[in-house]
Amino acid sequence: MMHRSAYPRLASKIKLSSGVKISRFATLSASCASKFSTWQVVRRQNLLRTPSILAMQNSQLNYVISSQFHTASRKMDEYRVESDAFGEVQVRSDRYWGAQTERSLENFKINQPQDRMPTPIIKAFGILKGAAATVNIQYGLDPKIGEAIQEAAKEVADLKLIDHFPLVVWQTGSGTQSNMNANEVISNRAIEILGGKMGSKKPVHPNDHVNMSASSNDTFPTVMHIAATLELENELLPALKSLRKALQAKTDEFEAQKIIKIGRTHLQDATPLTLAQEFSGYIAQLDFAITRVENSMPDLRLLAQGGTAVGTGINTFKGFDEAIATEVSKMTGLKFKTAPNKFEALAAHDALVEAHGSLNTLAISLFKIAQDIRYLGSGPRCGLGELSLPENEPGSSIMPGKVNPTQCEALTMVCAQVIGNQTAITVGGMNGQFELNVFKPLIIRNFLHSTRILTDSMRSFEKNLVIGLKANVDKIASILQESLMLVTCLNPKIGYDMASKVAKNAHKKGITLKESAMELNALSEDDFHKLVRPELMIGPANYK
Repeated sequence: MMHRSAYPRLASKIKLSSGVKISRFATLSASCASKFSTWQVVRRQNLLRTPSILAMQNSQLNYVISSQFHTASRKMDEYRVESDAFGEVQVRSDRYWGAQTERSLENFKINQPQDRMPTPIIKAFGILKGAAATVNIQYGLDPKIGEAIQEAAKEVADLKLIDHFPLVVWQTGSGTQSNMNANEVISNRAIEILGGKMGSKKPVHPNDHVNMSASSNDTFPTVMHIAATLELENELLPALKSLRKALQAKTDEFEAQKIIKIGRTHLQDATPLTLAQEFSGYIAQLDFAITRVENSMPDLRLLAQGGTAVGTGINTFKGFDEAIATEVSKMTGLKFKTAPNKFEALAAHDALVEAHGSLNTLAISLFKIAQDIRYLGSGPRCGLGELSLPENEPGSSIMPGKVNPTQCEALTMVCAQVIGNQTAITVGGMNGQFELNVFKPLIIRNFLHSTRILTDSMRSFEKNLVIGLKANVDKIASILQESLMLVTCLNPKIGYDMASKVAKNAHKKGITLKESAMELNALSEDDFHKLVRPELMIGPANYK
């Protein structure tokens, strides 16, 4: 039998095909030696006396040692060694990330995987790193290395390597870990493309080549702006404009039906208006929302890249920042410019705070629209019931036949979340100390969250509610005729005070306005019919 002192020596000699020692074998060999030592103690205590038992114990010990090293040998093929300034770490062989990403996985185990860096940020990293490689080739980067970086970066931008970006947003406030995640993934993929050995940092180094002319401090705010702009331009604005169009079509439908309804202020009866007029207010809110979002976007198209560590542009070249903005514009099809002041671009995120303010206002508008429609559709028999909402799914587990305004409720909950995100982004925007804002991941995570849930909920609201919305014409007419506020049209004839008496008398006695007016001798029946006409109450009077 091999002496126990030989196990650590044997383990130290076992190496990967790469020639790099695996530190786990020291642990495994120590474990085997420990098992051997325990068995020796038992033997010395004469608890294992018979030759047959001793033989069985020897056999079991050999089996344990054999299985331990067999398992370890198999694991050797599953891991490779990566290194950084803190030393060596093991990384799964099928992952492109390197030492710094692996350390971050260990150091920031916070709500994985739910709070991983948003996908639009990963896409933006791919775009920016590819653009940087193109520009850096012009400034001395080996074209062979640069082209490999471009190819790898495109795969990142196309989200083909999304599984290799495992970090959560809860990390350093500059986003350094995620920037290095991108550098390491692109470096190792580029090495693979060039036929090299992953983890070697040759011929493509994550810092020297992929991160050339850059710092996390200007890279992360740049990808924040790229991601925010792409999501607003390609996702949120199209969804918002589509919802506006659907509401316009519904308004036109109501206009053609010439539906007059009672208005309501303070949740109390007011003077009449048309259903189309009511919905036109919603359309105007969305028109203003579109304008606000679009007006906030020019500042998001200003890129921090070129400011490097503190905004001075150290380790870059004159013209580098403009060239980056030009290249990003080519790659995205959107017009980006270099930020005129890099110190502001690194230390503050007022542009994102402002842009999210437009989303916050949109959320408030959508909340009002959804809430109104929900109330107008309440019932179906004991509520207002002026609108019929599409029936999409059962509404109760106990009340048969019940249908709920689910789309309205989902949208209003989304709006509440966006309003909460606004608070987080506001606090994040405040946390720029001296030359760097250090709440960057928080800001962009909440910004992109708002963008996505607003986009999705608007599409859902349009498809599953607005398109199928119907007016209950008979119910609307019935409620209109019961309203005491029609008395308002009598003001020019009998005066405010008498009109008020007519309304209060009708309400107190439970009679109609006409009956009350006749009882109080306020005016003749003929004059009443001439004046109390809802269709004449939905706009200014035409005086010649």
